[in-house]
Amino acid sequence: MIVSRAQLEASLAALSAEVAEPRAGLHGPGSPSWQLERDAAIFLGGGRAALLQLAHPFVAYGVHEHSRTRDDVVGRFRRTFTHVFAMAFGPLDDAVTSARRVHALHGRVVGVLGEDAGRFPRGTPYAGNDLDALTWVWATLVDSVATVYAALGQPLAPALADAYYQGSTRFARLFGIPRAHLPADWPGFRAFVDATVGSSTLTVTAPARELAGFLFGGALGGTARLVTTALLPPSVRAQYALPWGRRERAAAAAVLAGVRVARAITPRAAWDLPAYQDATRRLRGLPPSRWSRLVDAGLQALAGRTAAVATRTRRTTPRARRARP
Repeated sequence: MIVSRAQLEASLAALSAEVAEPRAGLHGPGSPSWQLERDAAIFLGGGRAALLQLAHPFVAYGVHEHSRTRDDVVGRFRRTFTHVFAMAFGPLDDAVTSARRVHALHGRVVGVLGEDAGRFPRGTPYAGNDLDALTWVWATLVDSVATVYAALGQPLAPALADAYYQGSTRFARLFGIPRAHLPADWPGFRAFVDATVGSSTLTVTAPARELAGFLFGGALGGTARLVTTALLPPSVRAQYALPWGRRERAAAAAVLAGVRVARAITPRAAWDLPAYQDATRRLRGLPPSRWSRLVDAGLQALAGRTAAVATRTRRTTPRARRARP
């Protein structure tokens, strides 16, 4: 099923009617979503979420055939997080605007699979607004947040996990995913994720391997590769053929231990994302902070250096032949 523009608009209208304080956005201060997603440590799960998403053939082919990620790392970085942060921390109007833009971008993503991929035979049509693929992408984000907290020794208590999940279903509806299409609660969500991971729906294709190689070949680097490998489900890790021997386990454990120590000796506010800081200032009638602008500039500089490394990597690594029906 493809999420149409009419279905998206119906979802946005129903969601807007539920939001008590549009200035605060989908969630607002004190919500489990802001409590958990304000923390920069959740970016440790970024590589995990990306590889889980790419393990779905529709996502891998959509990104491989239609995205400029390899050619415009900085631009892709900015666009992605502009939309994500607007949806998570922005006022309702900004979240809705980003939802419409993302849906329009996804509407251009159509094609067919160039290979047999698990339960999907060669020639199966894919689309950026495919309901099941969108649901999986959303699920990887929610699941990766919980996975990161567990890896840092702070597993979510059942009540908090369920409250966070319920709030996250609002985020899903920004993509036109009906609430009835989602599991009822956190245990149901965990069962859905486990079932998907264990099914032939997730099959690592040639485009997925190429994109993973691009990310770890320069755009993310060795440390991120270690952390991502540690956090991935074993079956998906094996499909990507990521090394996971004694040396890799020890190195990943050392990285995560270092993050835990750093978090223990620094104030909580030091880990707050600029988007969260700006959201709280906005609700107090204040402009974005100078600190958030400095952090944003630093991230852009990092993205620029990453782009240079990725470009060099791309020039020395042949791109997989474009799939044909």
